[in-house]
Amino acid sequence: MRAAAKATQMIDDERVRVTRFDFEPGAETGWHKHGMDYVVTTLTDCTMELEDPDGISRVVEMAAGTSYRRSSGVHHNVINGGDQPMAFVEVELK
Repeated sequence: MRAAAKATQMIDDERVRVTRFDFEPGAETGWHKHGMDYVVTTLTDCTMELEDPDGISRVVEMAAGTSYRRSSGVHHNVINGGDQPMAFVEVELK
């Protein structure tokens, strides 16, 4: 059993939902499916272990201050695969 990442909702209005995620090493978001398009911006260097429903896992390294965009429908679990705390902000587009 992994510890849960801490999710802090910052904004939730008619246009966007903004959530900060903080992970201790080994912490996870838990399985979830994104219902909206979203953008993630890293606040720290991140070693993200991404688990997909088909059983495939991959590790993605992202430097602090970088961003990526994904479309709705993504189903995964995000784990801090590194040995340092990691944090990012997710902006969901309504």
